[in-house]
Amino acid sequence: MEKENIAVGLDIGTTKIVAMIGKKNEYGKLEILGVGKSKSLGVKRGVVDNITQTIQSIQLAVKDAEANSGYKINDVVVGIAGQHIRSIQHSDYISRSNAEEVIGDKDIDILINQVHKLAMLPGEEIIHVLPQEFKIDGQSEIKEPIGMCGGRLESSFHVVVGQASSIRNIGRCIQSSGIELSGLTLEPLASADAVLSQEEKEAGVALIDIGGGTTDLAIFKDGIIRHTAVIPFGGNVITDDIKEGCSIIEKQAELLKVKFGSAWPGENKDNEIVSIPGLRGREPKEISLKNLSKIIHARVVEIIEQVFVEIKAYGHEDPRRKLIAGIVLTGGGAQLKHIKQLVEYITGMDTRIGYPNEHLAGDSDEEISSPLYATAVGLVMNSIDNNSQSAIKVTFSAPEKVNVYRAPVEPIKEVEEVTETEMEHEIDLPKQQESTETKIRKSFFDKYVDKIKEFLDNAE
Repeated sequence: MEKENIAVGLDIGTTKIVAMIGKKNEYGKLEILGVGKSKSLGVKRGVVDNITQTIQSIQLAVKDAEANSGYKINDVVVGIAGQHIRSIQHSDYISRSNAEEVIGDKDIDILINQVHKLAMLPGEEIIHVLPQEFKIDGQSEIKEPIGMCGGRLESSFHVVVGQASSIRNIGRCIQSSGIELSGLTLEPLASADAVLSQEEKEAGVALIDIGGGTTDLAIFKDGIIRHTAVIPFGGNVITDDIKEGCSIIEKQAELLKVKFGSAWPGENKDNEIVSIPGLRGREPKEISLKNLSKIIHARVVEIIEQVFVEIKAYGHEDPRRKLIAGIVLTGGGAQLKHIKQLVEYITGMDTRIGYPNEHLAGDSDEEISSPLYATAVGLVMNSIDNNSQSAIKVTFSAPEKVNVYRAPVEPIKEVEEVTETEMEHEIDLPKQQESTETKIRKSFFDKYVDKIKEFLDNAE
């Protein structure tokens, strides 16, 4: 029986944790088999600050996804974000002993490993080393160096750096939840995979993912990632402002924002009022929608202006760096009314809302193609690229709770053993045709995840 390439993505957000199980259908589109979500407790601004609560939230989301899909999850690709993430541009080169010899994977690995030895600030670790353009013996702007000859191989890199302790805490939470960590991906990169087209990446585009605790930015030009940033504000600070400004509880503030909120105060008339029930028999509170929109507007302007500072830092005003495709907004915050118009007004750039439906199978649930799930969809796509066997089908008829978690314990080991050897044979051929970037990502993730596992084992 042919093994299915089942992939699992886990998006650990500030407001929600989403576990998503998917596979590619015969048309190459992503078919979502099950989604589980839970309220995220223990995560603030994209960083784990309470391990026990985060483990419980992950377990809830995983159980929910397993119950919905009938699959048992073995391992996951996790998204990483948070205010500790920063990125740097770096150039490096190697001199090859034989200039006549063809450049291969080994040379690129040596170059990448060299970048990994960069001196970082105390407590920081490199998460991604993303090659941009290669240079061979002075010939620049080479995107695929494999197969060419030359003595000096040079490349510019986009290096993403994060706090080692935050990354290890995520690893610890996943292991304690009873699943394995198969890969780490920067969340803005995952969202970009889900909502951007190749044409947009070529033309130049800025992806803004407005989450609950952070706003992530990824800028692409000529099909290459050029700049990433994580801004430590998101939808939650808007809710907090509404809570303070209208003297109401958080639950009511969130509902107000989602149902009646707008980022453009001019849209509301002065006499539009919404009545909120008082606490424990107190008088109901009347709130003017114009005031509500003014509160939201002030905070959204602040978030967008901070993002725009990062876009300017990339240098989008330079004609050669122009972002022709403008801005794509995704994440839960992109559902706020009139946010598209406000972003266009502040930045003067074309803007659209990004939905992850381009890569999803036609019969996908409407809820999944919402901007809320962009990161989770991107993580599943990333896991599929790694040819993962992250979940196996539970084969008995009635998957009761007890059965799902106890019955398949033995079969899992057998399947894993078969999978690894079979996959080695299956993957041998296509591996030669993979792009440099895919290879780099894979080899790097393997090393990195091994490092985290080793650390966790020693800690125990």
